[in-house]
Amino acid sequence: MRDPEAYDRGFARLTSHTVEPLLAALARGPGQRPERVLDLGCGTGVVTAAALATGAEVTAVDTDPAMLELVARRHPGATVGRATLPALPFEDASFDAVAGNFVVNHVADTPATLAELHRVLRPGGAVALTWWKSDEMTATNVFAEALAAAGVPYEPPARPFDAVDRPERFAGLLAQAGFTEVGVRTLRWRHQVDVAAWWTGIVRAGGPRFETIARQPPETAARVRACYDRLAAPYAATGFPVCARLARGLR
Repeated sequence: MRDPEAYDRGFARLTSHTVEPLLAALARGPGQRPERVLDLGCGTGVVTAAALATGAEVTAVDTDPAMLELVARRHPGATVGRATLPALPFEDASFDAVAGNFVVNHVADTPATLAELHRVLRPGGAVALTWWKSDEMTATNVFAEALAAAGVPYEPPARPFDAVDRPERFAGLLAQAGFTEVGVRTLRWRHQVDVAAWWTGIVRAGGPRFETIARQPPETAARVRACYDRLAAPYAATGFPVCARLARGLR
């Protein structure tokens, strides 16, 4: 289980960069917004908050009870529940739109997940999904590089499916799941953040990627931190370069 407050101060702010284009991809036309939105893998609720602000009826789901407790407390207007993809506890055609901000890259069965998203969408509804382009994720890759530079063994979590690194393949999977008007675009930006606060937010948040750092004895963690400080220093003024994909399809 992650520390939701630390996650919110750190990684959630990084994911917030894609919220506006993600929700824009769900719009059926200029000035139109979906009425019933499902926020998949809601985390601390950056998409939930933005969707509620448009007047949508929002259902937010995640696997982590601590995240869901935070979302329920901060956003009482949302319906909050626990769900683990690919299974969703909703009837067919329950939503006008499904948003998944950096969740599809974590699912174990991508085709089954996309079929489930198609099922819970009403005809004409839209799905929008983001994921990281792993080789351009400087903001998190710097931690793996610091571990390597400090000589600390690190096995990144297994990537369940490689289609997210190949936009054309992912677009094909959306089409196979029944989606039409499929498109994938690339989003690039620089994550402007205090590099010391970024270290604290990522390490304290926990989770499967960098809990390795938190488990180290103090002297080893200090060595990793020194390597991180050196590697992150060039980005202190300009921000970490980041790249994500955004896919959209209609039922």
